[in-house]
Amino acid sequence: MNIMANYRHRLIWVPSVVGIIVLAIIVGTSSELHATSGITEQFRILYPGNGTRFDFVLQYVSDFAFVLAEKLTLYNVILCGVLFLATYFIQRQLFTPYELVRNFGDVGYITDGRNKKEVANEIRKRRRAGDVPPVYPNGWFSVLRSWELKQGEVKYVSALGKELAVYRGENGQAYIVDAYCPHLGANLGVGGIVKGDCIECPFHGWIFRGSDGKCVDIPYTQKVPSFAKTKAWKCVEVNGEIMLWFHAEGEEPDWFPPEIEGIKNGELKYHGFTEHYVNAHIEEIPENGADVAHLYHLHTPFLAAGRDLRYQFTWVWQWIKHVWDGGWTQDEDNKHIGILTLDHSIAAFGRTVPLTTLRARAHQIGPGLCHLNIDHSAFGYSVLVQTVTPVEPLVQKLVHCIYTNRRYPDLSPRYLCGLNVYKLNVI
Repeated sequence: MNIMANYRHRLIWVPSVVGIIVLAIIVGTSSELHATSGITEQFRILYPGNGTRFDFVLQYVSDFAFVLAEKLTLYNVILCGVLFLATYFIQRQLFTPYELVRNFGDVGYITDGRNKKEVANEIRKRRRAGDVPPVYPNGWFSVLRSWELKQGEVKYVSALGKELAVYRGENGQAYIVDAYCPHLGANLGVGGIVKGDCIECPFHGWIFRGSDGKCVDIPYTQKVPSFAKTKAWKCVEVNGEIMLWFHAEGEEPDWFPPEIEGIKNGELKYHGFTEHYVNAHIEEIPENGADVAHLYHLHTPFLAAGRDLRYQFTWVWQWIKHVWDGGWTQDEDNKHIGILTLDHSIAAFGRTVPLTTLRARAHQIGPGLCHLNIDHSAFGYSVLVQTVTPVEPLVQKLVHCIYTNRRYPDLSPRYLCGLNVYKLNVI
């Protein structure tokens, strides 16, 4: 989605421009800029011209540089630096999407001074798979966000126990094929070249079609054998996600991820994402969402009480708490969808705090996708799109993307994203 990409790249140039403008005003308003005839004469001797506009610009630049050297005091440098930092901070808080990535081992462990990754790997080794549900269940799973894959670009992705090459054809459509070339095993995701809707192997130049995986050209032969093909995976691009269909028995999709109309037509504004790698079975994540009872206890303490469960339930914050009420039902027409209706507010001294009331309706769509529709009492509608993709049998990539209507203050989506980060960071 181009809108996402545009938001993501609005970072440093705004405060830089502000700093330059302020510096130009400091110098440009100086009367000395109009009293540099000596410098101007020297400039004309060094660079004689015929009075063209280009000569005038060069002359003005020379005068500007002279006055800048005179006026660039320590005070002005500090002033510009402070304005730059202030503008950068305001821009980051109000106009730049919230984007946070937490790698495996960054959160959720008591380290006692040890390296987080070592602790996470130690706990992972202790786990015993035993008799568990399938670690790679059937369904749709996100492999990349749309803005991560440009036209003509190919990326190597490891997910669901498969090695994949994900690329965007010259027609703008995303394709997913097995990463390793069936000829001699070269990785199409590393060095593969996009040609039309096909991808060319970097080793011998075999070209495979993304729609069905068939080899359409071998440079050193006139006839392509019918058995020369790689596996092409069913994929769709919806709600800013490139999603792959996985089925253990190889069956065709019997349902598809629903499209969120507000994202498609641009009514909802992208506000960022959070990404976590979680040491868990994929079933544990939707089961945690379905466990409404745990909300009444674990998620009742106010945010300021901290994120460490050992110290969360302190008497200091008993006067303010989160209030929850909800329940689950199943979609009768679509058995792969579960629906949670949830009411939330914050109560201080037993009274509801204004502007904290919201109603959420979550649709758990298969094992790897959840749409959380939020209706706020003051600001209206927003959507949190959650995707879960197994990276390893007991390691999940968990991503939340937030979209809101235009009435939402820009800080509110940051609160929603931050709330998810906070809950994921709970020990």
